[in-house]
Amino acid sequence: MKLNTKKYDYSSALAIAERVKAALEPHCERIAIAGSIRRQRPQVSDIEIVAIPKPYQTGLFASGIATVVNEWQKVKGELPCKYTQRILPEGIKLDLFFAEPGNWGYIMAIRTGSAAFSKILAQSWKQRGYKGEDGYLTHKGRRINIKTEEDLFCYAGVKYVEPEKREL
Repeated sequence: MKLNTKKYDYSSALAIAERVKAALEPHCERIAIAGSIRRQRPQVSDIEIVAIPKPYQTGLFASGIATVVNEWQKVKGELPCKYTQRILPEGIKLDLFFAEPGNWGYIMAIRTGSAAFSKILAQSWKQRGYKGEDGYLTHKGRRINIKTEEDLFCYAGVKYVEPEKREL
């Protein structure tokens, strides 16, 4: 399937994202829609989902989330991985990010964006001595559990901003 470069209106993209989320949800401990859909942008060019998958197998005896994800055309990221990009049957790109309970808030915040907003958030936590490394917020080489977005904003010293207001 060829990648569709058209923009989708918010309600159409949300409907597709909700369908994808529903297909993945039985195979996840936690799952949420992120990106421009979560920010309620009027035009959407891709779907971003963050998930904590239940244990699964790949290869000949695939199980769990792999049975759903591997039905979609792969652009990059072979399961198991932290990120995979797929083309959905509607032609829209899916960016699927895998998280863990200890970095859920970190991944959700940076994958909700916007890119410019995430950059400012990162600059704020860097000024306080933290780094973003391997999907986690770290301090002096030690991983910090960021279970909620509010936790990340707190470590960054920034007042929490609702997703739909994260545009610059």
